[in-house]
Amino acid sequence: MDLYEEALDYLHQERVAVEDVSDDIEGSDLLEDVFVEEADRFSQSPLQMRALDISDTPVEKTPENMEKRLMVLKEILTCEELYLNELETLLMPMKALKASAGTSQPVLSSQDVQTLFYQVPELLDLHQDFCKGLKARLEMVMALEEDHTIQLDHGSSQLCVGDLFLKIVSQLAVYRGFIDNYESAVETVRRCSQSDLRFRTLAESMKSCKGLDNFKTRYTFEALLYKPLDRVTKTTLVLHDLLKNTPPDHSDRSPLQEALRISSNFLSGLNDTSHCKKAVTLSKGMTRQLMRDGFLACACDGGPGLRHLFLYTDLLLCTKLKSAGKHAQYRYNWHVPLAGLKLHWAMPLEQPAELQQRITNTRTKMYHLRQDYQHQKSKGVYSRTLDRILKKLQECELWLLTYSPRLQLELHSLSGKIYTLLMSTLYELEEWREVMGRLIKEHAEPVPTDLLTLTNSCMKLRMTQNPHLHSLQPEKGDQALCGTLSVVIHSACGLQHPACVWVSVEVDGFEFFHNKARTHPSVSTSTPQWNQEISFQVDGAQHLMLVCVAQSDRGTEDWTLGRCSMKLEPDLVPKKWRRFTLNSAELELTLSIRYLPHPLDPPNATLAQQLPVFSVPIGLVARQEGVLVPHIVRSCVEEVERRGMAEVGIYRISASTTDVQNLKNSFNTDLYEAVRSMRSMEVNVVSGTLKLYFRDLPDPLVPREFFWNVKEALDIPDMDSRLGTMLTILNACPEVNRNTLLYLLHHLKRSVALTSSVADKEEVNKMSLMNLATVFGPTLLHPPLAKLGYSGPRVDISQEVVVQVQAVYFYLQCNELPAPATTLPLDTEDEQP
Repeated sequence: MDLYEEALDYLHQERVAVEDVSDDIEGSDLLEDVFVEEADRFSQSPLQMRALDISDTPVEKTPENMEKRLMVLKEILTCEELYLNELETLLMPMKALKASAGTSQPVLSSQDVQTLFYQVPELLDLHQDFCKGLKARLEMVMALEEDHTIQLDHGSSQLCVGDLFLKIVSQLAVYRGFIDNYESAVETVRRCSQSDLRFRTLAESMKSCKGLDNFKTRYTFEALLYKPLDRVTKTTLVLHDLLKNTPPDHSDRSPLQEALRISSNFLSGLNDTSHCKKAVTLSKGMTRQLMRDGFLACACDGGPGLRHLFLYTDLLLCTKLKSAGKHAQYRYNWHVPLAGLKLHWAMPLEQPAELQQRITNTRTKMYHLRQDYQHQKSKGVYSRTLDRILKKLQECELWLLTYSPRLQLELHSLSGKIYTLLMSTLYELEEWREVMGRLIKEHAEPVPTDLLTLTNSCMKLRMTQNPHLHSLQPEKGDQALCGTLSVVIHSACGLQHPACVWVSVEVDGFEFFHNKARTHPSVSTSTPQWNQEISFQVDGAQHLMLVCVAQSDRGTEDWTLGRCSMKLEPDLVPKKWRRFTLNSAELELTLSIRYLPHPLDPPNATLAQQLPVFSVPIGLVARQEGVLVPHIVRSCVEEVERRGMAEVGIYRISASTTDVQNLKNSFNTDLYEAVRSMRSMEVNVVSGTLKLYFRDLPDPLVPREFFWNVKEALDIPDMDSRLGTMLTILNACPEVNRNTLLYLLHHLKRSVALTSSVADKEEVNKMSLMNLATVFGPTLLHPPLAKLGYSGPRVDISQEVVVQVQAVYFYLQCNELPAPATTLPLDTEDEQP
C-alpha cells in the first residue's frame, strides 16, 4: 500500500470525509458498481484485510520505487534477525536438558527433549543461511550506493535476491515435520510444567539473547514454539510484498513468482491435509482442536451473509470478520455443539427471478472487467488503474460468493434450532459434511464453552486467510484452461447394491459461465451407465470435481456414494477425446475429456432456461442433449422397467390427464426434477407421458415418406425378402429416429442382451406383442399429409391403422434387430489416472 492509500485509510478510520482524486479509469462504465444498492455490503467485505491490498501488479522501475523495494528488503532482514534470535532462545536450554536426561534426577526424559526440540535446529540452520546471504547482498548494495561515482539508484535496481527466496522455500518441507510435531511438543510442555517445578520455572521465563536494541525479551516456552508456525504462514505475505515492489523487467521477477507459487502450494497443502491442527487452550488444561475453517454463505434473517466458520472437535463456531489489517477481529454470531447434531442436505434454494438476473449481470460484469484487465496488462500498463480494475473484479466475485450459492446444508441441533449453510458446489458441501459427520460419530468429549476465549482465538488459529476468490490467486498463465471443456460421463462400477445414480460435474475458475452440471439419473443397477456429454465454457479452470449420488426413491434425501477430483492439464490433446478412470470411494468412474482452447465470447445476459422437449423435432432435442436417444425417452423407459413391468395393462391403461400434463411440464422445464418427481408417481403416469411425447412429435418417429414403403414391404409374401426390406427401411431412417425406435422396441420386446422386456412379463401384465403394437403403432407411423397439390396415393383410416399395427408388430417379432446406440461415438485415447 503506498503513502497515499495509507493516508486515506487513516482519515477513514478517524471518520474524516475525503474525496478520492485518483485518475479515472479508461472505460469507467465497466467499473461502476454492478448494483448500487449493494455498495454498503461491499464496504464491509472481508477482502479489505491486508491481503487485498497486496496486488500482483508490479511497480515501474523508478528511483523512488527501487528505494522502496530496498526498504522492504531491509525490513525482511530485520524480521529474519528477530526470528533467529527467537529460535536461538528456544534452543538455549536444549543442551542442558539433554545432559540432565542421563542423570539420576532428570528434568525431562530423552524422549521429551527430542519431542520439544524436533526440527528446531534444522529451522535455525535454514534461516541462518538465508539471513547471511540476504545481509551480505544488502551490505554490498549499501557499499555501492555510498560510492558517489555510482548513480544513487544503480545498486538497488541491480539487487537480486530471488535465488535466496527460491532456495529457502524449496526447503519448506522442514516445517512440515515441525508442524506435525507441534501438538505433541505443546502437550509435553504443559505436562512437564505440571509435573516438574524446575521445568515450569524455565518454561515460564525464558530470556532472549540480546537483540539489536541490546534489550532482553522475556518469553514462555509455549510462545516460542508458536513462532515457527507464525513464520511459515507469513512467508507468502512477505513474497507478495516483495513481488509487488519488483518491476516487471527486473531479473528477480520470475524467481520471486516461482517462490510465491511454491510457498502458496505448501501453505495450501498444510491447510488441506494437516492432521495436526491448532487448539484453543481453556482452563484446567483442556483444549479443543480446530479441524477446518473457511468462508461460507449462511442463511440469515436479512438474506445470505458471508461468514467465517470454525469447526472444532466438539462444536461449530460462526463468526463475522470486522475491520481489517492489523486491527482485524472476529465478532461472534452463533455456535452449535456437534453432540446430537443432525445434518440434512436440503433441496436447492429457490432464488427469485430478480436475484437470478442480478447474478447473470454480475457474471457479465466480471467478464468485461477480466477482459479489460488482461488488455491493460498486455500493454505493460502497471498502475493504479490496473489495481482498481482488479479490486472491482474481486468485489464482484465476493458478491457472487455470497448470493449465488443454492446448495443447502441444514444443521439441526438438539435444542431444535436449524442453521443453514449455503454452498456453490456439491463437492465443497460433501467436504464439510464428511468431516462434520466423522466428528459427530467420534463423540468427542464436550469442553466448556468460553465464547470470549473461543472468538478471540480465531485470528491466531485461522488457516484460511481470505474467501477463496479466483482473482486473488496468482496468475497461472498457460497452466490454466481457457476455452471449451467437454466431459462425457460413461459409466461406474463397484456398487455393492443396485441404485439410481447421478453424477455432479463441477469445474473451478472464474464464474463467468455456469460451471456446474449433472447427469440424468441411471436406472437402478449396480453398474450405472450414462454416456452423457457436458460442456463448460471455462476461464482459469484447474480442477474437475465429481460427486456420485444415489437418488432416493420417494422424496427422501439423496446420499453420496463418493467424490473425486482431477487436475486439468492444459496439454490435453486439442480436438481429441481422452479417456480416464477415477476412483471414488467404492466406485470406479469412467469418463472422457476434451479441451478446445479459444477466446471466450461474452456470457449471455439473459437467464439460462432449459429448452422444451415436447412438440420439438426429436433430432433437435437429441442434438441439444448431445445424445442419440433423448433423455426423456430413456428416463421413462428406465422407470417403467424399474417398477412397471408387472403392472397389469401397462401402456394400455390410461392415467390421470392432469398428472400426465404436470409431468410433461416438468420435463419441459427441469429434467432432473422431472425424473425425481416421477419416482413417486403412478407408473401409468410415466408410461402415459412417454406415449404423449411420441404422439406430440411434429413428425412421427418413422418418417411419413416411408409409410408407403412399409405398406409395400408388408405385402411381400417371401418372409426373408420382407425382413430384408423392413430392415432396410429401418436403417434408412435418420440416426436419432432409428436409434430411438430400436431403443423402444428392445424395451418392449427382448432381442439382444438388454433388460427384460414388457412382453416377457405377458403372463403378469397381460400385454402381448399384438397389444403393444396396437398401442404404439398409431403413435409411431403416419401416412404423408394430404396437403394442397398432393398427388400421391391416399389411404383410408382403417387401412392406415392396419399398416401401423402390422409394422410395429413385425418389428417386435423380429429377432435380428440391431442394438441401439444411445450416444454419439467418441474417438478416444485411454489414459491412466
